[in-house]
Amino acid sequence: MRNAFAAEVTEMAQRDKQVVLLSGDIGNRLFDQYKEVAPDRFINCGVAEANMISVAAGLSFCGLRPIAYTIAPFITSRCFEQIKVDVCYHRAPVIIVGTGAGLSYASLGSTHHSFEDIAIMRVLPEMTVMCPADRREVRLALRQALAHDGPVYIRIGKKGEPDVHACDPELAIGRGIVLRKGKDVCFLSTGNMLAVAVECAEQLQAHGVSAGVISCPTVKPLDEHLLSQLFAELPLVCTLEEHSIIGGFGAAVAEWSKRHSDSGAGLLSFGIADEFMHETGDQEHARRQFGLTAPQVVARVLSTLSTQSGERS
Repeated sequence: MRNAFAAEVTEMAQRDKQVVLLSGDIGNRLFDQYKEVAPDRFINCGVAEANMISVAAGLSFCGLRPIAYTIAPFITSRCFEQIKVDVCYHRAPVIIVGTGAGLSYASLGSTHHSFEDIAIMRVLPEMTVMCPADRREVRLALRQALAHDGPVYIRIGKKGEPDVHACDPELAIGRGIVLRKGKDVCFLSTGNMLAVAVECAEQLQAHGVSAGVISCPTVKPLDEHLLSQLFAELPLVCTLEEHSIIGGFGAAVAEWSKRHSDSGAGLLSFGIADEFMHETGDQEHARRQFGLTAPQVVARVLSTLSTQSGERS
């Protein structure tokens, strides 16, 4: 994903002379091509992320379009006050990009885990929150963010994420992308869990369960029209994300369903448990620890559907 980000932001800088890239002491070689294209519009702010956000806000007040980039927890939780006061309060058109979101940096320990960023970003007024699923969605999300007149937070993975889309989907802020339809259950996936959602649907099909998959690259605002349809038509809706079960995408959908849905459809949320991970391992190991692999998700879905069937009978 980060390579796709670097390629897209370089193309943006070629097309739009207002684009300025700020880096928090990361991605120096990653942005070599960008620096060839726009050497006077690249600022390495060093290990001073909070200052980087304030600089980005100031640049936006001058009519420029700053994009601030570094590792997800260092550009969100470390900079929360600056994002709130300098960016969101003024509705400044700053694009904030957090790389290595979720458990992407699982092997580096809890300092690099990012399971709270959606929660703290979506609570801020004026903030749009986007979580693209693969390289194509990353590039399209950046284009949407640049066209948006206001602050946008984009959380991306690190590297090696599988491509899910064979061609560019129709990605727009506040709209879901339907990959496959199902009659029994639908997975609403945001960010880098989309490939797992597709795998879950395929495994459920082997059990005779018709499962749909929808990519939700925007967590705020939600696609409320799509949610209304799903909760009216399906017995079970599942959210899938590499973020805490508290305050993230699943929580946003639960809040919406409480306010708007009286269909009785079940909601099952998959995410990171409300606990720290006190061991290191790769991303797949961390996902197993939190029940986020396809077999673990499928087992819970089958159990829930079985319980629902028993209650109806």
